[in-house]
Amino acid sequence: MNTMTLWHISGWGFAALAFAALLVGFSKTAVSGANTVSLAIFAAVLPARASTGVLLPVLIAGDVLAVLTYRRHAHWPTLWRLFPAVAVGVVAGTLFLVWADDGIVRTSIGAILLLMAGVTVWRRRTAETPEEPDAVATRAGRVKARSYGVLGGFTTMVANAGGPVMSMYLLSAGFRKLGFLGTSAFFFLIVNVSKVPFSAGLGLIDGRSLLLDAALAVFVVPGALFGKWAVNRINQRLFEQLVIAATVVGGLQLLLR
Repeated sequence: MNTMTLWHISGWGFAALAFAALLVGFSKTAVSGANTVSLAIFAAVLPARASTGVLLPVLIAGDVLAVLTYRRHAHWPTLWRLFPAVAVGVVAGTLFLVWADDGIVRTSIGAILLLMAGVTVWRRRTAETPEEPDAVATRAGRVKARSYGVLGGFTTMVANAGGPVMSMYLLSAGFRKLGFLGTSAFFFLIVNVSKVPFSAGLGLIDGRSLLLDAALAVFVVPGALFGKWAVNRINQRLFEQLVIAATVVGGLQLLLR
């Protein structure tokens, strides 16, 4: 990564990155998937590949705040079934980044997000009864967990865009609001921390990018606090609609950018 470009950010550019960092905090404690907008802002202000390395530590800061807020609501059976598949996806995403250019990455991730949103809407409209989280113990539940896990690991590695994929999985598995947020908080903290060596090995993270992250992490905190306040004022149906809408917007902006 040509990190010298990180020192030539205009005042407006830094303001845009600060707003994106605030939105990361909000998405981690309120509407998961909304940080796809942050992804777009980072990619617009910074070089596309460099933006993924700068955004990752900002996401981790948001993950830590989300875990502190919702740690009692995580559903660990779901997490344990997801992690092996996610590891496969992260490795595949790393290999993909070695040769894929930015255009291929954006198109692939955007198509996956829109597909996941469509499948989730269709499943929720045709299901006679909502699924419970423990449904992951069934054979169909395990297959679904593995499929979403691989896609989530792949998308989070190549574009930090795993949030919408996992949001679609957790919604399709019948998670309620707090269980959704608690499970996704631990999931992304563990997954994002595990991505750091891969990103550093690809040259996407270095000392200069971390200095910029230190400045941006300050803005994650008020976003997380606002999200914690807002989530108690959002009913379950609106919460689900906002998550799906954020996923669709993220997919479209990746395809059309």
